[in-house]
Amino acid sequence: MNIQVVVRAYEESDIHDMIAVWNEVVEEGVAFPQEEYLTEQSGSAFFAEQSFCGVAIEQKTGKSLGLYILHPNNIGRCGHIANASYAVASASRGLHIGEMLVKDCIAKAHELGFHILQFNAVVASNVHARHLYERVGFHQLGTIPGGFRMKDGHFEDICPYYIEV
Repeated sequence: MNIQVVVRAYEESDIHDMIAVWNEVVEEGVAFPQEEYLTEQSGSAFFAEQSFCGVAIEQKTGKSLGLYILHPNNIGRCGHIANASYAVASASRGLHIGEMLVKDCIAKAHELGFHILQFNAVVASNVHARHLYERVGFHQLGTIPGGFRMKDGHFEDICPYYIEV
Protein backbone atom coordinates (compact mmCIF):
# COMPACT_ATOMS: atom_id res chain seq x y z
CA MET A 1 0.00 0.00 0.00
CA ASN A 2 1.49 3.34 -1.04
CA ILE A 3 -0.04 6.16 0.95
CA GLN A 4 1.08 9.69 1.73
CA VAL A 5 1.24 10.36 5.47
CA VAL A 6 2.04 13.52 7.37
CA VAL A 7 2.61 13.86 11.11
CA ARG A 8 1.26 17.11 12.51
CA ALA A 9 -0.21 18.65 15.66
CA TYR A 10 -3.68 17.35 16.41
CA GLU A 11 -6.74 19.47 15.74
CA GLU A 12 -10.19 19.30 17.30
CA SER A 13 -11.47 17.56 14.16
CA ASP A 14 -9.01 14.69 14.81
CA ILE A 15 -10.24 13.85 18.31
CA HIS A 16 -12.90 11.30 17.31
CA ASP A 17 -10.37 9.25 15.30
CA MET A 18 -7.69 9.69 17.99
CA ILE A 19 -10.03 8.33 20.66
CA ALA A 20 -10.86 5.34 18.47
CA VAL A 21 -7.17 4.52 17.90
CA TRP A 22 -6.30 5.06 21.60
CA ASN A 23 -9.19 2.89 22.78
CA GLU A 24 -8.23 0.13 20.36
CA VAL A 25 -4.82 -0.12 22.06
CA VAL A 26 -6.42 0.02 25.52
CA GLU A 27 -8.82 -2.77 24.49
CA GLU A 28 -5.94 -4.97 23.29
CA GLY A 29 -4.55 -4.77 26.84
CA VAL A 30 -0.94 -5.55 25.94
CA ALA A 31 0.81 -2.16 25.74
CA PHE A 32 -0.92 0.69 27.62
CA PRO A 33 -1.34 0.70 31.41
CA GLN A 34 -4.74 2.38 31.06
CA GLU A 35 -7.83 0.22 31.51
CA GLU A 36 -10.46 2.94 31.12
CA TYR A 37 -11.61 3.96 27.65
CA LEU A 38 -11.64 7.56 26.56
CA THR A 39 -14.99 9.17 25.82
CA GLU A 40 -15.47 12.22 23.61
CA GLN A 41 -15.38 14.38 26.75
CA SER A 42 -12.55 12.67 28.63
CA GLY A 43 -10.53 12.20 25.43
CA SER A 44 -10.78 15.86 24.51
CA ALA A 45 -9.56 16.85 27.98
CA PHE A 46 -6.84 14.16 28.01
CA PHE A 47 -5.31 15.23 24.71
CA ALA A 48 -5.56 18.94 25.59
CA GLU A 49 -3.56 18.47 28.81
CA GLN A 50 -0.52 16.98 27.03
CA SER A 51 2.54 19.07 26.17
CA PHE A 52 1.99 18.00 22.56
CA CYS A 53 -0.08 15.50 20.61
CA GLY A 54 0.99 14.46 17.14
CA VAL A 55 -1.20 12.62 14.67
CA ALA A 56 -0.25 10.65 11.57
CA ILE A 57 -2.76 11.67 8.91
CA GLU A 58 -3.34 10.01 5.57
CA GLN A 59 -3.23 13.04 3.31
CA LYS A 60 -5.76 11.79 0.75
CA THR A 61 -8.51 10.91 3.24
CA GLY A 62 -7.60 12.99 6.31
CA LYS A 63 -7.96 9.88 8.46
CA SER A 64 -5.86 9.53 11.62
CA LEU A 65 -3.68 6.40 11.35
CA GLY A 66 -1.88 6.85 14.65
CA LEU A 67 -0.93 9.34 17.32
CA TYR A 68 1.41 10.16 20.14
CA ILE A 69 1.18 12.09 23.35
CA LEU A 70 4.19 13.89 24.84
CA HIS A 71 4.39 15.26 28.37
CA PRO A 72 6.80 15.62 31.30
CA ASN A 73 7.75 12.33 32.94
CA ASN A 74 8.02 14.06 36.30
CA ILE A 75 8.11 17.53 37.86
CA GLY A 76 10.65 19.98 39.26
CA ARG A 77 14.23 18.80 39.11
CA CYS A 78 13.22 15.96 36.78
CA GLY A 79 10.96 18.10 34.59
CA HIS A 80 13.51 18.02 31.73
CA ILE A 81 12.64 14.35 31.14
CA ALA A 82 9.71 13.71 28.82
CA ASN A 83 7.49 10.68 28.47
CA ALA A 84 5.43 9.63 25.47
CA SER A 85 2.90 7.03 24.37
CA TYR A 86 2.19 5.89 20.83
CA ALA A 87 -0.88 4.31 19.30
CA VAL A 88 -1.24 3.04 15.74
CA ALA A 89 -4.54 1.80 14.36
CA SER A 90 -4.38 -1.95 13.79
CA ALA A 91 -5.32 -1.48 10.11
CA SER A 92 -2.27 0.80 9.68
CA ARG A 93 0.34 -1.35 11.39
CA GLY A 94 3.25 -2.47 9.23
CA LEU A 95 3.29 0.83 7.31
CA HIS A 96 6.04 2.39 9.48
CA ILE A 97 3.57 4.83 11.05
CA GLY A 98 5.07 4.12 14.48
CA GLU A 99 8.54 5.04 13.27
CA MET A 100 7.25 8.32 11.84
CA LEU A 101 5.54 9.09 15.16
CA VAL A 102 8.60 8.24 17.27
CA LYS A 103 10.96 10.34 15.14
CA ASP A 104 8.56 13.29 15.15
CA CYS A 105 8.17 12.94 18.91
CA ILE A 106 11.94 13.01 19.48
CA ALA A 107 12.21 16.23 17.45
CA LYS A 108 9.22 17.77 19.25
CA ALA A 109 10.62 16.84 22.67
CA HIS A 110 13.86 18.64 21.79
CA GLU A 111 11.93 21.62 20.42
CA LEU A 112 9.95 21.86 23.68
CA GLY A 113 13.16 21.93 25.73
CA PHE A 114 13.20 18.39 27.08
CA HIS A 115 16.64 16.76 27.35
CA ILE A 116 15.63 13.12 27.65
CA LEU A 117 12.71 11.05 26.40
CA GLN A 118 12.03 8.11 28.71
CA PHE A 119 9.59 5.23 28.43
CA ASN A 120 8.79 3.77 31.82
CA ALA A 121 6.96 0.59 30.89
CA VAL A 122 7.62 -0.99 27.50
CA VAL A 123 6.23 -4.51 27.73
CA ALA A 124 9.03 -6.99 27.06
CA SER A 125 6.92 -9.00 24.60
CA ASN A 126 6.22 -5.87 22.52
CA VAL A 127 9.11 -6.76 20.24
CA HIS A 128 8.08 -4.50 17.36
CA ALA A 129 8.14 -1.42 19.59
CA ARG A 130 11.37 -2.49 21.27
CA HIS A 131 13.13 -3.07 17.93
CA LEU A 132 11.91 0.32 16.69
CA TYR A 133 13.13 2.14 19.80
CA GLU A 134 16.53 0.47 19.64
CA ARG A 135 16.82 1.12 15.89
CA VAL A 136 16.31 4.88 16.38
CA GLY A 137 18.79 5.07 19.27
CA PHE A 138 16.96 4.38 22.54
CA HIS A 139 18.84 2.57 25.29
CA GLN A 140 17.25 -0.05 27.52
CA LEU A 141 17.79 0.68 31.21
CA GLY A 142 17.06 -2.80 32.50
CA THR A 143 14.10 -5.05 33.16
CA ILE A 144 11.42 -4.86 35.82
CA PRO A 145 10.16 -8.40 36.43
CA GLY A 146 6.38 -8.76 36.29
CA GLY A 147 5.86 -5.01 35.93
CA PHE A 148 2.87 -5.15 33.59
CA ARG A 149 -0.45 -6.93 34.10
CA MET A 150 -1.69 -8.14 30.74
CA LYS A 151 -5.39 -8.12 29.85
CA ASP A 152 -5.66 -11.84 30.56
CA GLY A 153 -4.25 -11.30 34.08
CA HIS A 154 -0.74 -12.71 33.74
CA PHE A 155 2.27 -10.50 34.40
CA GLU A 156 5.05 -9.68 31.96
CA ASP A 157 8.35 -7.89 32.38
CA ILE A 158 8.72 -4.25 31.40
CA CYS A 159 11.79 -2.58 29.94
CA PRO A 160 12.38 1.13 30.57
CA TYR A 161 14.05 2.96 27.65
CA TYR A 162 15.56 6.41 27.17
CA ILE A 163 17.17 8.61 24.54
CA GLU A 164 18.85 11.98 24.86
CA VAL A 165 17.02 14.50 22.70
